[in-house]
Amino acid sequence: MGARTEHAIVIDAPVDLVWTMTNDVETWPALFAGYAETEILRTTDDGIDFRIKTCPDANGRVWEWVSHRAPDRESLTVEAYRIETGPFVYMKLHWTYSVTGVGTEMRWVQEFDMKEGAPYDNAQMTAHLNEMSQINMGRIKEIVETEHRTRQEGAPAG
Repeated sequence: MGARTEHAIVIDAPVDLVWTMTNDVETWPALFAGYAETEILRTTDDGIDFRIKTCPDANGRVWEWVSHRAPDRESLTVEAYRIETGPFVYMKLHWTYSVTGVGTEMRWVQEFDMKEGAPYDNAQMTAHLNEMSQINMGRIKEIVETEHRTRQEGAPAG
């Protein structure tokens, strides 16, 4: 039986900016706490395949994996999954973006199941993903909102 996490945050910025910044995988090391490097492996009409390497964890271990990401700008959704599953039986992600009265809501749903013998079980991974999702969403909110304010300040009066 698998596990699921779901988190959302409202970012005070237009959906176009939120979409563009959060779907630029090459800049993820600046957006996400704990990501050291991303590498685009393949880009096709159905999405991109990319490798993520993390910063060393508390035990000095660097984790890496390959994922596929299929953004759909028209529906403001992203479907993603790990190609190299590592300790997971599977890991699927679903991102949605929606315009609200105060900005853009970004929502992440992660569905996964840990392999037997993995260093973490489903409950431990759920706790880890819950913690990291909150940290990363807060970080992304701050970075995107700062970029939005910078663009507004630099825009000519009109």
